[in-house]
Parts: sequence; C-alpha cells; structure tokens
Amino acid sequence: MLYKVEGIVIRSMDYGEGHKIISIYTRESGKMSVMARGAKKLKSRHGAITQLFTYGQFVVYKSSQMGTLNAGEIIDSHHKLREDLMKSAYAAYIAEMTEKLTGELEPSPMLFEQILAAFKGIEEDKAPFAIAHMMEMKMLILSGYAPELDQCVACGRAAGEMSFSVSGGGLLCTNCRSRDPQAIGIGPGTLKLLRLFRQIDLRRLGQIEMKPLTQVQLKQVMRGLMDAYLDARWKSRSFLDQMDKHGFTE
Repeated sequence: MLYKVEGIVIRSMDYGEGHKIISIYTRESGKMSVMARGAKKLKSRHGAITQLFTYGQFVVYKSSQMGTLNAGEIIDSHHKLREDLMKSAYAAYIAEMTEKLTGELEPSPMLFEQILAAFKGIEEDKAPFAIAHMMEMKMLILSGYAPELDQCVACGRAAGEMSFSVSGGGLLCTNCRSRDPQAIGIGPGTLKLLRLFRQIDLRRLGQIEMKPLTQVQLKQVMRGLMDAYLDARWKSRSFLDQMDKHGFTE
C-alpha cells in the first residue's frame, strides 16, 4: 500500500553499500521506519530528502514493518541546523528523544507540530537549551510522567518556598523538604519557567532570557527527571555535555 505522508527525518543510518534506513516522524502516522534504496549514491534522487532534520512530503510503499521510499519532495531542508555545530547538536537531541520515546505508527499531530516549531526556533536563535528543556517536558508528559508543579507532593501545600524532588516527581514545601535530602532548591523564576514549559505551544515561542542560576536549576531538574523516568543512553546529550564543558553552548 502507498502512503503519502508529511514528515521530519529524525534518524538517518547508512545501510549496505548504497542504501539508507531512515526514521520519519509523520503528521499522519507517527514514526515510520523506511528503507531509502540508493540514497547514498552521488546522483540519487533520494539523497537530499533523507538527510537528518529534513521536513518534506514522502511517498512510502509499506507492506511489512519497514516501508520503502518511492518518492519525496522537500518542504524545508533545515540546512541551517546541519551547518551550525551547536544548533545541530540541540536538534539532534530533540530528534533522538523523538526516535527513542515514541512508538511506531502512533500518531500525535501536536507532537509533530512541536518538533517542527522546535527546529524553527533553534534556527532562529531562540535559546536552544530552553527549547530542548521544553521538548523534554513534553516527552515526560507524553510518557505519563508529568511532574507536580502546583503543590507539595507530600502535604498538598501550594504556597511558600519550594524545592523539587526528582524521586517524588514534584515540588516539596519547606516543611516537607527533609523527606528528600536530594531535593533541588529552586527559585520563583525557575518554578515559573517549569510551569511555562509544561503548557507552552512552541509555535508561539518568543525570545527567552534567564539568569545563569535559573539555567543551572532548570538543567538540574530536567536532567534529573529525564534520567529517573525516561532513562536512556543519549548520544546527542553526551555530545552537548562535552560542548558545554568546553564552553561551546554558552
């Protein structure tokens, strides 16, 4: 059966001497694994559209678990993401999250829109670290691990100074903080942004500015949640950590 889908290449892997296996996250059908025959060859008509981050129309013949690419037309190559090391690294992390945390043929049109908007935001220099955290939050929610950000997870208290308990999955008030010695102290600005990340539509994202301490706290919270509830070996995140260590993600 032939499928015409609108999708984003979230993984591209060489296969054999001249082929590629790609994962496309599609608006209509969710994630699809597709064989692109001859895509590695110099004059292949599939060469450009099978590049990572490419957004396009794909015609796929599917009779078994893996489809075969018949034709494709690029809508947006997202070439700026591939030409800039930092942008490419953040986009690759978002693509890897999508690849690892979504099921085959499980559509989510809203997630599709958020991935597109995330790539556009990174291209437009809209705080890529913040966009990555927003996508982490969306993946946590999609996977059923939305953190509690409105009240203390222990007593239900909604006012006062808060800390964040990764093991508890949400906020702890001052009285309950002793329940988790590893709780992360967060300021009002950090809590405000966490709540924003929970509900924001990335298609409406403007420029984001934050204090260095807020950025550190956000990273601690989101890294803790991702590692505790969606544990995976993130190749792209490890690369981002190396870049950060050497001052390239500032």
